Amino acid sequence: MKSLYASIIVTVFGSLFFIGWGLDKLVADHSVSEDSQEIVFYKQLIEGLSQQLNQLPKQDISKEADKFRQFFQMDLSLKNADNIALPRTLSSKLSQNGGLLLASESGAYLLKSIDSDPQQILQLNLPPEPIHNQKLDLFLTLALYVGVCGVLILWSLPLTRRIYLLNAAAAKFGKGDLTVRVPKSRFSYITMLENSFNRMATQIETLIADNKMLASSLSHDIRTPMACLRFGVDAALDTTNTEKKDIYLNRMDNELTRMEDMTAAFLEFAGLERHGLHLKITSVKVKALLNALIEDSQSLAEQHNIKLTARLPEQEIYCQLDFHWCYRAIQNLVGNAFQYAATEVLLTLKQKDHRIVITVEDDGVGIPEDKLETIFSPFVKLEQNRSREQGHFGLGLAISAKVMDWHEGNICAEKSPSLSGACFTLSLPEKQLLSQ
Repeated sequence: MKSLYASIIVTVFGSLFFIGWGLDKLVADHSVSEDSQEIVFYKQLIEGLSQQLNQLPKQDISKEADKFRQFFQMDLSLKNADNIALPRTLSSKLSQNGGLLLASESGAYLLKSIDSDPQQILQLNLPPEPIHNQKLDLFLTLALYVGVCGVLILWSLPLTRRIYLLNAAAAKFGKGDLTVRVPKSRFSYITMLENSFNRMATQIETLIADNKMLASSLSHDIRTPMACLRFGVDAALDTTNTEKKDIYLNRMDNELTRMEDMTAAFLEFAGLERHGLHLKITSVKVKALLNALIEDSQSLAEQHNIKLTARLPEQEIYCQLDFHWCYRAIQNLVGNAFQYAATEVLLTLKQKDHRIVITVEDDGVGIPEDKLETIFSPFVKLEQNRSREQGHFGLGLAISAKVMDWHEGNICAEKSPSLSGACFTLSLPEKQLLSQ
């Protein structure tokens, strides 16, 4: 919004200055030409009068000046030189051709010395300036306002166009076109508002897509346990054998447990966006976070007969993030690596190009190249034999990707350069870094 305020101020004051300056110059040039001609006339007049008075004796100068005043109908008078206080620089100009032009509250006047009587100063009061033409003043005022309005209209055209595009995008979005976005422009005054709309639209589109995928997956996967429950109920009602009835009830209990786990996992993923709005961002020691994760994961590594190793820098690295969710994002990657690794999982922390980079590598079979982009989508599993009945719902990597989005970071998968298995990389942007 700073650019909007700055552009308004520059446009308004710039237009007032340049248009006003142009009109003033136009009027001033016209007035100066008229005023200069009028002043030249009066200077010539007082010069001629002084020459006439110089030819008279001192005692007749006053009477002759009165005759000139009455005959020419002008404000002419004689002043005593002692009563006129002038600095020396101006006093010397009383005898110059045309006299000395001065101005007071009552108006402009000319002073001219009389050579025959230095104590007498001839004063000619110039008539007041004529009132300017009211039509001209009205025209100039209208020209100023019309010019400023024209400049403001030209300034507002890009703004109204961007607002129109934003309104059109919002209308299309409201009608169900979730892919619509406001195109970027270097000349937009409302870039912040447009970026906010685009971010909001992206979040809503992602949320709706995730909810549709969640509803579709849940409705599909819940049919099997529901069918098993229906079969178990019918079988338990039909049999009279107590042992078989207990077997059927145990199977139904297992199916209910699976349904509860499935529903809990799906609902947790559905509520991730709500958690993303209430992150507890604090200054976190990233190295300490990874050490805590390594210690907590040792028992799981031993269960899978996996060696968990780490390459951490000597000095501590601080970062602004949510400890709980970043811990869980990395934990998901480590747990996933335990599932696919053959003997070893490597956890690495480093800084590269002013970014925090965390990698999790394993020596498993790796990830097919055509799956590198899709594995971060929810409910995606690389191995079909890892069923959801075993607690595998394909949400771990999707949650990690969500957490990175919250922190404006990114996550990617590739082949491990050192262990030849899978390599997952978490990266946090430079603005999240603090001084070490």
